[in-house]
Amino acid sequence: MTDLKEINFDGIIGPSHNYAGLSLGNIASASHRGQTSFPREAALQGLAKMRGNMARGLTQGFLLPLPRPNRDLAEALALDGSEDPALRAAPWSASAMWTANAATVSPAPDTEDGRCHLTPANLVTMVHRAQEWQDTKAQLDIAFGDPEHFAVHDAVPATFGDEGAANHMRLCENHGAPGIEVFVYGKAPHETGGGKFPARQHEQASRVVARRHGLDFERCVFIEQNPEAIEAGAFHNDVVAVANERVLFCHARAFADPAASYAAIREAFPALELVEVPESAVSLEESIRTYLFNAQLVTLPDGAMALVVPSECRESTSVWRFCEQMTAGNGPVRQVIPVDVRQSMANGGGPACLRLRVVADPAKVDPRFLLDDAKAERIETVITQTWPESIAPEQLGTDALADRVRAARAELLEALDLAQLI
Repeated sequence: MTDLKEINFDGIIGPSHNYAGLSLGNIASASHRGQTSFPREAALQGLAKMRGNMARGLTQGFLLPLPRPNRDLAEALALDGSEDPALRAAPWSASAMWTANAATVSPAPDTEDGRCHLTPANLVTMVHRAQEWQDTKAQLDIAFGDPEHFAVHDAVPATFGDEGAANHMRLCENHGAPGIEVFVYGKAPHETGGGKFPARQHEQASRVVARRHGLDFERCVFIEQNPEAIEAGAFHNDVVAVANERVLFCHARAFADPAASYAAIREAFPALELVEVPESAVSLEESIRTYLFNAQLVTLPDGAMALVVPSECRESTSVWRFCEQMTAGNGPVRQVIPVDVRQSMANGGGPACLRLRVVADPAKVDPRFLLDDAKAERIETVITQTWPESIAPEQLGTDALADRVRAARAELLEALDLAQLI
């Protein structure tokens, strides 16, 4: 499996990007509710991040905006203008741009049948996200359509909430080697003595995914997210922890029982290199505000690791001090790279949220979903010419905005030879 590489599939931020504040427990999203959004700027920021990773020698893919506004959801909610504004905004949500929630991915070296398995996340905790998985699966079916190398499943039954790769990590000697898979789940408020925010990942959803992917349970670790982290705004594990190859980079308060969690991971993967950020260096609240851990921890072509962080990290005294100390030492992370994704950050999604990691042979992936300089130019042209410059809250639900958003998405699909998804 020497041709296997990690491919980051970023979500192209859609033309309906808006700040309706629909995500309970997402503090950034709630704090920007009702503000004017800037879809064109948002999409260009995301594209610039993708180009930056390509320039670093990384293999880059993308997933496309989903159909918005979603007529089927609007009809199902019987929208007539009398409803709560949050329900009215749900069919317009562009949250599928955060492809860390698109699916859980188990690469071929980990699975019983030697294929890469993908299960779209059902995202049932939030109505604006529960509408996504069928359209996401339609893209995954095309991008990973070679049945000899990929298996794309339906979502886990809606009884169990599943949030995809945002609550899943993989550790390995290198991306093409067999690895262990770490599933992080939360407990419901009634199980933890209460709480104002929901735990979105159900333990049984993680176990269903592991079974259907044909994983060896001796090489799986199931650990509980710290309820304090959820209450502080870490609605997904990737807000407080990220892993890459041998390295787990996390906050000291990421997991309910840190010592037991690290011990379980080490038992399954003795080569673990733990980089834990203590509360005394960066508080849990500051790490969530800056999304220090919602970063892309990547292996560069020369074998060194880099951490791609939001530019908000550079502006935080405690966070940047830790980053400088970390890279000055002898640890595995040698470089910290700030990127501007402020439009996404204002809705609660950093660099890690914007990408789905897939270890695969790029030659087996539908090439229409792999980015190169020419495609990046085409995407930029369509965004610049068709994406709305801004969306004010009162525009959601209007026919004029609906027509513009649909036309913009259709033009992008045409430009990428993917009109079959219209």
